[in-house]
Amino acid sequence: MNRKILVIEDEEAILSLICTSLEATGYEVDSFMDGDAASASLMKKHDYGLAVVDIMLPGKDGFALLSELRGYGVPVIFLTARGGLSDKVQGLTGGAEDYMVKPFEMLELLIRIDKILKRFWPDEPEIRIKDVVIDPGKRTVTKEGKEIMLKPMEFDCLMMLVRNKNKALTRKQLLAVLWGMEFEGETRTVDAHISRIRKKLGFGDVIRTIPRIGYRLEADE
Repeated sequence: MNRKILVIEDEEAILSLICTSLEATGYEVDSFMDGDAASASLMKKHDYGLAVVDIMLPGKDGFALLSELRGYGVPVIFLTARGGLSDKVQGLTGGAEDYMVKPFEMLELLIRIDKILKRFWPDEPEIRIKDVVIDPGKRTVTKEGKEIMLKPMEFDCLMMLVRNKNKALTRKQLLAVLWGMEFEGETRTVDAHISRIRKKLGFGDVIRTIPRIGYRLEADE
């Protein structure tokens, strides 16, 4: 799967949220706050798996960028405050794969990105950690050849740690990405999920607790 994502968004806070969440989920991200700058960069680099694009931008707007991105074979998700039917029709008939209206939930955006990437790019290869085999495409986990049943959120939590192996992730990062930026739960929600994953997979020595920070999955590169 091509995990390079282009984000074009002129609101700094939203841009930072999207980029931070994507990077924490294992994506490689390039970002721009100006349509003209993004267009100029695309002439040199356009090997993206997907682009998340606002419509109202300084310089070229999102509709103008859509045709350029499609020319390079890059699928587009529009993420915009323009929620009118005519805008949606223009975006989708113009070739965008999806159209989301602000305000939005980060988890929903991540799910939509994942679905589009799976359509456009081959599934990720199996991931092996000790005697555990993870199939990201099928969302299955086996240990010593026997399938281990993980709940959907447990699997997503495991994949976030796997895609950031040997890096410490804070509880707040895990909460924000997996439960959404509006989630009001406490950080012990993360602790409970990590505890169940460790128990089911025998990962007590693989998923390390980082005091006062969060967790790190340790595995060979």
